[in-house]
Amino acid sequence: MTTSTRRTKGGPVGTPAGSAVPRTLAEDLRGRGDDELAQLLRARPDLTTPVPVDLTQLATRATTRASVARVLERLDHFTLQVVDAAVVLPDGFGYPALRDLVGDVPQLPGAVEVLRTRALLWGPLESLRVVRTVRDLAGASPAGLGPALPAALGATGPARLQELLADLGLPPTPDAVSAIGAIGALFADRKAVAALLGEAPPAAAEVLDKLVWGPPTGSVRGADRPVRAADANSPVEWLLARALLVPAGPQAVVLPRELALTLRGGRVHRDLAPTPPEITATPRDPQAVDAAAAGAAFTAVRRVEELLELWSTGGPAVLRAGGLGVRDLKRAAAALDVTEAEAALWLELCYAAGLVAGDGEADERWLPTPAYDVWRARPVAERWATLAGVWLETTRVPGLVGTRDDKDKPVNALGPGVDRTAAPEVRHALLGRLGELAEGSAAPAADLLADLAWHRPVRTARLRSELVDRTLVEAELLGVTGRGALAKAGRALLTGELNAAADLLEPLLPTPLDHVLLQADLTAVAPGPLVVALAQELHLAADIESTGGATVYRFGEASIRRALDSGRTAADLHRLFATHSRTPVPQPLTYLVDDVARRHGRLRVGAASAYLRCDDEAVLGELLADRRAHGLRLRRLAPTVLAADGAPDQVLSALRSLGYAPMAESATGDVVITRPDALRTPPRSLPPRVTGEPPAPSTSLIDAAVTAIRAGDRAAVSRPRGAEDGEAPAELPRTSAAETLLALQAAFAERRPVWIGYVTREGRATQRIIVPLGLEGGYVTAQEHTAGELHTYPLHRITGVAPVDVADPAPS
Repeated sequence: MTTSTRRTKGGPVGTPAGSAVPRTLAEDLRGRGDDELAQLLRARPDLTTPVPVDLTQLATRATTRASVARVLERLDHFTLQVVDAAVVLPDGFGYPALRDLVGDVPQLPGAVEVLRTRALLWGPLESLRVVRTVRDLAGASPAGLGPALPAALGATGPARLQELLADLGLPPTPDAVSAIGAIGALFADRKAVAALLGEAPPAAAEVLDKLVWGPPTGSVRGADRPVRAADANSPVEWLLARALLVPAGPQAVVLPRELALTLRGGRVHRDLAPTPPEITATPRDPQAVDAAAAGAAFTAVRRVEELLELWSTGGPAVLRAGGLGVRDLKRAAAALDVTEAEAALWLELCYAAGLVAGDGEADERWLPTPAYDVWRARPVAERWATLAGVWLETTRVPGLVGTRDDKDKPVNALGPGVDRTAAPEVRHALLGRLGELAEGSAAPAADLLADLAWHRPVRTARLRSELVDRTLVEAELLGVTGRGALAKAGRALLTGELNAAADLLEPLLPTPLDHVLLQADLTAVAPGPLVVALAQELHLAADIESTGGATVYRFGEASIRRALDSGRTAADLHRLFATHSRTPVPQPLTYLVDDVARRHGRLRVGAASAYLRCDDEAVLGELLADRRAHGLRLRRLAPTVLAADGAPDQVLSALRSLGYAPMAESATGDVVITRPDALRTPPRSLPPRVTGEPPAPSTSLIDAAVTAIRAGDRAAVSRPRGAEDGEAPAELPRTSAAETLLALQAAFAERRPVWIGYVTREGRATQRIIVPLGLEGGYVTAQEHTAGELHTYPLHRITGVAPVDVADPAPS
């Protein structure tokens, strides 16, 4: 019969009356239906890796310390309070006893159902049991309660127990067990405890008040010295004489659990929290929210592009231990004109998205990857969706950059110490709560923190304060939120629909421009975002002077020479300015281009160790006479050729610093065109995602796992039809080839186990229980119950097939 847990007005309803009480968790699982087993595997995905052979193995795995700790981490605050109450009760307690300790609140049946579904509680509601591992993890003081009287007084001698009975005004008992029981019965009686404490000195009540809600222990000298009521000289001795406090060592006392529960009014927790705290919503204009988020999203894409364009000409070195140096982070922040924390965010996003990586050379440096070129060619909205999607799911926490780890070492950007497995869950939880509010509503960080603390008090305890504020800041910088409220594109992002998020953002972004405004002071103003081709040409021919609503580019000799070095000609630059400027091209800019172009390439530098070649002998003579070039140790080899003591790249750099515009040439005399944006790493895969959680199993996997577990469990209690006492028959099953095939086809269609006789390659005759999973090409693919593994059996080696009788059929 299938048993299920239902909720009614009075509480959940479980095993029907008259049903046998399971003796173990495995028996309890065996009494559950397939849907309930599927719920267990879905709630605890670690149980499916690998799939258990049968229900006994499933029960064993469900009680391991690691698995129980993992599922406890995912319980909310109220359900953990119910766990505390269940741990306080002895095994075999009924639902009413649990309700008395927790309180008759509407949420209690649901919490009990959650615990039973996850196999932390088992048995019928009339006789519930807590998994022993849960008790172990709860520790010695669950909910701040001390040990029960049998444990607290277990080492007390019989004579001393009789003295305690006498001082409490109770009759003597024949043995220690009954004495402890009598004391426990007294402590459970509220009226009797109230009358007893009415005789206590005022200071004794104050001592109990300090211990009643935990911690239940206190320090007292000579606590283990026997004291009679008549000889008590202090409030603590008065309590010790009556077992209201029990010695826990030579200098420690403890408040017994039974007395603490009575003093607490029969409740385990002082403050019950059956529902999450309320979140105060602040309404915002949804259009203003989306506009602010779109502006931030556009800025985020520009920041990433500026950073990677900067590193395209040669990125910083990779530290020996991995990561980016502190000075290099400061330089990146200064180049972007942002704080170091914000620069760390863009760097970590680039790394997590696979846009930047180490080049793998001996002197390893950080460089953009080929994936960056693909990303840069896509529309801005799609680029943003990629970054935002990576941020939502990555385990890397940029806010940790600059802090110190457990070994008091600094945490570097792009380094190995930035991963936190709880980060994606925290981001989803925070943004999910914002998404549940009315559209355009913001919420205080304190309210969101309290809500997160209620839903995952154990899972995110250490990272809550570190992650909540930083997550909200990062979401605002990235454009997932605007003015503290979740934007429409952010809502789509939470569902994993990156294309939909990009489509919602696209209309809100500024239209890329194909023109600039050239000015007489050798600057160009881009009044908005530029199309990719124009932006790349301007990055080549000018330096960015300032960013903001408009970007200001400054032209200079170095920038014009950079464009000429990359293969552009003066005519190309004049054409670029004339085509894309909405203002007339200023004469100073024309003169600058012509002047640099006239001098550009007159000197040629090649490899001798290096030589200089120039058709104008006067230029070479001027260079020989220049004292600033003395370090190059130039000497004339021919009227138009000089030799230099240095590598070609060093000579090029030195001559450019002297105001010349040399060009490099190859060994064949061809001009070497340098492209500053050509530095890329080899193809790189995305960095691994650090996670301590198994992936969520699919519905098909869960269904298959339930089928396999059921089959394995049936095999454990099955026997071939006609066998005695569950033993296999003395002879192998014998059927004809046609009968064998028909029997296997029927078993495959019904997914039921059968006995087969099988002869191995070595000629050894064996018997096995299998569930056929496929029949094709003269082979049967089946799962063997004893090992829980898949095997392929040639049909010609199967001697016959016999039906299986199930001794204890599983519920349907």
